[in-house]
Amino acid sequence: MAPRLNHRSPSVQQLILNPRAERRLKMGHLWIYSNEVDTKRSPLKGLEPGEQCEILDSNGKGLGYALVNPNQLICGRLVSRKDPFTAKQLKRRLESALALRERYFPHPSYRMVYGDSDGLPGLVVDRFGDYLVVQVSSWGMERMLGDIVDALVALVKPSGILLRNDHQGRKVEELPEVCEVAHGEVPQMVPFEENGVALLAPVYQGQKTGWFYDHRDNRARLNQWVKGLNVLDLFSYAGGWGVQALAHGAAQVTCVDASGQALDWCEENAALNGRKDDLVTIQGKAVDAMKELINEGQRFDAIVLDPPAFIKRRKDQKSGEAAYRHINELALRLLEKNGLLVSASCSMHLESDTLLEILRGAGRHLEKNISIIGSGGQGADHPVHPAIPETRYLKAHFVHLAAGSNY
Repeated sequence: MAPRLNHRSPSVQQLILNPRAERRLKMGHLWIYSNEVDTKRSPLKGLEPGEQCEILDSNGKGLGYALVNPNQLICGRLVSRKDPFTAKQLKRRLESALALRERYFPHPSYRMVYGDSDGLPGLVVDRFGDYLVVQVSSWGMERMLGDIVDALVALVKPSGILLRNDHQGRKVEELPEVCEVAHGEVPQMVPFEENGVALLAPVYQGQKTGWFYDHRDNRARLNQWVKGLNVLDLFSYAGGWGVQALAHGAAQVTCVDASGQALDWCEENAALNGRKDDLVTIQGKAVDAMKELINEGQRFDAIVLDPPAFIKRRKDQKSGEAAYRHINELALRLLEKNGLLVSASCSMHLESDTLLEILRGAGRHLEKNISIIGSGGQGADHPVHPAIPETRYLKAHFVHLAAGSNY
C-alpha cells in the first residue's frame, strides 16, 4: 500500500507561471501545462512526481496548490485554491462525491468519483453495491492511495476494494501496473444493478473498472422502445445494452464483439436475467460482422453502435471521422425500415454536432430518410466540470429510419 499523504509544510516548493498563463485557472480550469511555467524562475526539473507545489502567477500572487508531475505536458493539476491539500480535504471531497451519487441514484451502483469533476484529478472509483473498484492515473493520487483507501472504507464500509491499476493511463505517467485487493475480498464477478436490471461486472479481467456506467441514461432510453424487437448490439462488451434490452422485453438480441471472453460475460448476464436462449453471439470485428450480416440479408429493428474511441488524439481526427461514417453507413444498411439506430461515441475530440453531420452524410449517401428523435450524454455520476470541456466526452444520437426510406 502506498504511503499516506504528506501534510505539507510552509516550505512547499513554488511554481511561477508565465505572464497571462493564469487566465484559464482563474476561469475554473485545473490543468497547468509545462509550457506555461516560467522554468527560469521556478524549474520543473528536480520536482518529484506527485509532489504538491504552490502555484503563483507571474506577479507572485498565489493561485492555489497543485499536484505535479514534471515529466508530463500537463505538469500540474490544481487541487486547492487556498491551502495545501491534506488528507482531511481528500475525505471531504470523497464525502461530497458520494453525496451527489446518493442524491441521484436509488441503488449503490455508479461511478462514485470522476476525477477532475470531483476535485480529485487522476482518481476514478466505481461502486458495485458492496464493492469498490479504484483506478489511479496520476502520481499525485498514487501518493495519496493509502488515505484514499482509508477514507473509502470509513465512508462506504465496503466488503472489498479492488485496485485496477493496470491500465494504459498509468503507462503515460510511468506508474507501475498492479491489480490487487486493498481491502476485504472481491469476487471475480461482482453483482450490481443498472436501470433495474441485475448484472455482473468482470472487475478483474474486464475493460477499465469492469463496466461502463456512463451510458446508463441512454440505455434507459432505449429500454423503453425495445419490447418485441430484434436488436443488434455492436461492440457489445459484457452486454450493457443488449442484456438490458432483453430484460426489458426485446424478442432477440445479437451481441457482436471481438472478444470471446466478453461474449461469455454477455451470456452470463443474459442467463442471470433468464434470457440466455434469446441471445445470439458473434465473435469478430464489428465491421466484418456487419458486412457478413448484410450479405446474408439480415435486418434488425434496433441497432446499438457504441464503439471504442476512434479519435484518441487530434491527429486522428480525419481518419476517425471516416471510421465513424463507415460503421454508421453499415448500420443503416442493416436497419429495418421504421427501425432505430443508437449511434454513440466516447471520443472526446468528436463533437456531438460533428457526429450528427456524419449521420446526415451517411443518410444522404445511402438515400435514406433519417430523423433524430433524441440525443444524450453521460449520466449524473459522470458530472461535467463547467470549466473543463474535457470532462464532457460522451454522446449518443437516436436515429429513426423512415418507413418510406428512399428519396
